[in-house]
Amino acid sequence: MSFAVTTAKTGDIASPEFKAAGHRVALIQPKINADGLPDADNLSKVFEAVHSLIAAGKAVAAYTPGYGGVAEAVLKMCLGNGLGFTFDDGVSDEDLFGYHYGAFVLELAEDLPIGLALGYTDASGVLCRRGERVELDGLLKIYEGKLEPVYPCSIEMPAENVPAFSYAAENRAAPAVKHLRPRALIPVFPGTNCEVDSARAFAEAGAEPEIVVVKNLTAAAIAESVDYFARRVADAQIIFIPGGFSGGDEPDGSAKFITAFFRSPAVRDAVNEFLGSRDGLMAGVCNGFQALVKLGLVPWGEIREQTEDSPTLTCNIIGRHQSRLARIRIASDKSPWLAATKPGEIYTVPISHGEGRFLASPALVKKLAANGQIATQYADEDGVPSMTSR
Repeated sequence: MSFAVTTAKTGDIASPEFKAAGHRVALIQPKINADGLPDADNLSKVFEAVHSLIAAGKAVAAYTPGYGGVAEAVLKMCLGNGLGFTFDDGVSDEDLFGYHYGAFVLELAEDLPIGLALGYTDASGVLCRRGERVELDGLLKIYEGKLEPVYPCSIEMPAENVPAFSYAAENRAAPAVKHLRPRALIPVFPGTNCEVDSARAFAEAGAEPEIVVVKNLTAAAIAESVDYFARRVADAQIIFIPGGFSGGDEPDGSAKFITAFFRSPAVRDAVNEFLGSRDGLMAGVCNGFQALVKLGLVPWGEIREQTEDSPTLTCNIIGRHQSRLARIRIASDKSPWLAATKPGEIYTVPISHGEGRFLASPALVKKLAANGQIATQYADEDGVPSMTSR
């Protein structure tokens, strides 16, 4: 593999035994032009190279250095993954703390001679550089403890015995009319930010995505968007509501603009017919899932008015946004979206939400579990259901 990036430095990195135990970490960065900015053509080559390494499984972790440079990147990667790290003796202070615009810190699965060699990972939980050692456990307490009284990260949750829901579907809903390449309708609202990624994912899975931008500059534009979307629903087999920050998530978030759009008579009737008569599929992430709950589509399967007993989403107990990887346990394979999974299987998935707490009455939760409508549960390292995402 060859591409124009910074040449690797050599030095006393570590013993062969240490190399065998860890992964090589390198800094891949573009050439800088006379203006002190990354050269555009070379930056594209760096992006392509990094993408190729990740796609081939040769890069197992990546981080883009910020104001704290390589030092911050390595620290956070080690803290997040519970790893230790030994720096190459040839890495200078400027390499560690300088700005690296457009660069990537990559943990490589193979000892590839690319980029600036930074060092090797290990399982020690210690940062090592030029004979100095820092225990990461103590560093983590200092790092998180500074703002813990203001923005708590470690909120103790009461011990709770969470039941393990398991529902194995004997029969699963299927579309009334099957298509070789189902059409996936993706509405885009002000604040939506992942429609292109969503469309690409559907295309790679064999569907034909259509992104529909909802225009809202004038009342006439909104009416036109309502009419067009309702007509396109008649030809679709999938409706997917992507995530983002609808209307800036103000006031109170919860996808208010999205729900108002779907409650317009033409769209409401088209969606209810789509689900009730043609067994269409719907899904939503982030704002999209908020909309599904607020519309009554979760859990009732139709757009209906909310009551005081309706389930809802509300703020996380910690009082702030969560962005992390979470371990989940499959609780039901009833949904066609989960047809390739089995109850009890454990997956690691990304979560990113400020209003991620689903609230419903105990009676409704029991009914949802019995009907196979609780798809997943948070789980601990042993796969036991938990009320926390850690």
